[in-house]
Amino acid sequence: MARKTAYCKLNGLEMSLIVLFLLMTVVSVGLITVLSLKLDSEKQEVTPEEPSPSVSPPENPYLIGVGRADCTGPVADLPMMGYASTGQTARGLHTRLFSRAFIVDDGSKRVVFITADIGMVSQRLRLEVLQELKAKYGDLYRQDNVVMSGTHTHAGVGGYFQYTLFMITSKGYIKPSIQAIVSGIVKSIDIAHRNLRPGRIFINKGQLADSNLNRSPHSYMNNPEEERNRYEFNTDKQIVIMKFTDLDGDGIGLLSWFAVHPVSMNNTNRMVSSDNLGYASYAFEQEKNIGFLPGEGPFVAGFSSSNLGDSSPNIRGPVCVNTGEKCDYLNSSCPIGGKKACIAFGPGEDMFESTRIIGENMSKKAKELYSSAKQELHGPVYGAHQWVNMTDETVPLNSTHTGRTCKPALGHSFAAGTTDGGGEFNFIQGDTDGDPFWDGIRDAILGPPSNETTACHQPKPILFSTGEMDSPLPWHPAIVDVQIITIGSLAIVAVPGEFTTMSGRRIREAVKKELEVKESFANAEVVVAGLCNIYTHYITTYEEYQIQRYEGGSTIYGPHSLSAYIQRYRGLARAIAHETIGDLPKGPEPPFFDEDKLFNQVKDPVADVAQNGTTFGDVLLQVGPVYKVGEIASVTFVAGNPRHSGDIRDKTFVTVERFHNDTNSWEIVHTDASWETRFDWIKGFFGLSQAKVEWHIPLTAQTGTYRIQHFGHYKQLTDSTATPYVGTSDAFKVTKSFYYY
Repeated sequence: MARKTAYCKLNGLEMSLIVLFLLMTVVSVGLITVLSLKLDSEKQEVTPEEPSPSVSPPENPYLIGVGRADCTGPVADLPMMGYASTGQTARGLHTRLFSRAFIVDDGSKRVVFITADIGMVSQRLRLEVLQELKAKYGDLYRQDNVVMSGTHTHAGVGGYFQYTLFMITSKGYIKPSIQAIVSGIVKSIDIAHRNLRPGRIFINKGQLADSNLNRSPHSYMNNPEEERNRYEFNTDKQIVIMKFTDLDGDGIGLLSWFAVHPVSMNNTNRMVSSDNLGYASYAFEQEKNIGFLPGEGPFVAGFSSSNLGDSSPNIRGPVCVNTGEKCDYLNSSCPIGGKKACIAFGPGEDMFESTRIIGENMSKKAKELYSSAKQELHGPVYGAHQWVNMTDETVPLNSTHTGRTCKPALGHSFAAGTTDGGGEFNFIQGDTDGDPFWDGIRDAILGPPSNETTACHQPKPILFSTGEMDSPLPWHPAIVDVQIITIGSLAIVAVPGEFTTMSGRRIREAVKKELEVKESFANAEVVVAGLCNIYTHYITTYEEYQIQRYEGGSTIYGPHSLSAYIQRYRGLARAIAHETIGDLPKGPEPPFFDEDKLFNQVKDPVADVAQNGTTFGDVLLQVGPVYKVGEIASVTFVAGNPRHSGDIRDKTFVTVERFHNDTNSWEIVHTDASWETRFDWIKGFFGLSQAKVEWHIPLTAQTGTYRIQHFGHYKQLTDSTATPYVGTSDAFKVTKSFYYY
């Protein structure tokens, strides 16, 4: 009996311990679960990959459409647009150029923003695009709701202007060049139009360091000290992004603005390239469009230009290349070698690496902002536009004095170029005196500027009085587009040129002040979209203009240009805020010159000739049998002139292909749109030419068997038609290490 009682007591103690253990376990599991959920919640709050679907989706969601299309034109024997160097003609393809379109519709109105991998949008280009859109869509897409922006790559091809100065520097109006861009822009809008669907838009912004440098700090320092003290940097470090998703939170696109010149590819480059902004788009899209080749896939990432006028990607700064010393602060020249010896360098070992580094910086920062974007846009969309005669604008300076804009003129400092690419002869930046020698040559050939224009542009010494030159056509535009589109509380200010850092800040501030008088625009976010709709060179502040560095010498409407633009953009913003857009005068329409009045100095390519004993596509220099990742596979073919390939959009000159043993077939892993390939056209004499194709094998390349193919066309004297050909390299191995081959 005693044993039984003891057993029962022991059993009761065990039961108590078991119950206590179970209670502690339940409490512990509960605490762990709560803590885990809290941590997960905090983690998602910091870096959500996509916003969670709305429990109650917006009552009136936006209709959103994104589209991308190839706008690459001829890549041989045509002048490149950007450095205004007549000797810099295209000789191949580094990366393809694309137009990216973003459409937002609030149910009653819509706006369109296009960012295209081109030097700038010209007036002629815009007018031709609008003509095609009207023929397709009637009045749906118009000058007031369509913004066209150029990334400002200096490695695109020219030939899409109608004013004499630009036709001179790009050898005229070149139909194949402009048609490729027009068709590409229109196609990107077509794709976005077809893809319209309900969605959501988020915005975010942050600072991006080590990606831009002010190339005219002396000019910037002439701005008022109290104004400069409001800002930490003398360039805009701000990057702004728009994130587009469907109603489930799945991303469909990104649009970004950052102020940096796409001149990482310097003026020695001869291959068409989208430069650093293009690389940012490429990198972001490749990460989103898994399994797609570059330029393909549903996700569209547009990286657009902003107030980049004095903002360079060559962040190591300018030095005298022959001595290693710093250049002269005022005029960026060197004691030995002058301005040609004063060159700014990017962060990489060469221009290709610098392009990648700056582009990668933008892409990575945009990814971070995209992942953490929480501020959602709501409300209607608006588009306001006017044409303005920028040669005759009056602006109040104070209660008693006014200023006015001038007929266009370029100063001596314009011809000096910049530390990103110096000009010719003995012109220097910061010149407020001029040069009697060059003025005498100008007067003898073109005639002197009038006293009125000379006085209006002071202190600029005028080199070319382009506003007084109209043979064979006007040298510069007089009628300029000003435009703002808004999406909810976001305003996109489409500026017609290259605004400097402080110019962009002033215009953002002015537009923001006008919009925020209405509650619907409380805490408005204003971005400057650069090089939109028409190109008018640079726009400096009044104070920067006095220094007359390159940017001031290239401010063509005189010292009060920025004040005139601010006045006009304030008017547009006021009309949007008060919903009086319909009362805005349209302004004087720009000219659209007949094609027979536009000149073309580009010669048709000569007939192609193959070397003795060869045919087109034959290999002249063969690949090696094996390469390690990180090395360069190179092959040279007998080639035709790439211009004989006609419209090259949506095609490729190059493929890199990997062999699959299981299917006994070749898979394309790279095209000429890929960063890893380079198509270098080598022009010979009397119609002889070669195509050197390089594959810079990435460290991520899979081991296996590969080949390189080149596609082209040739024309011979005996046959005027373009005949296609294909060249194929030997198969070669790619391995991670030679030790394991």
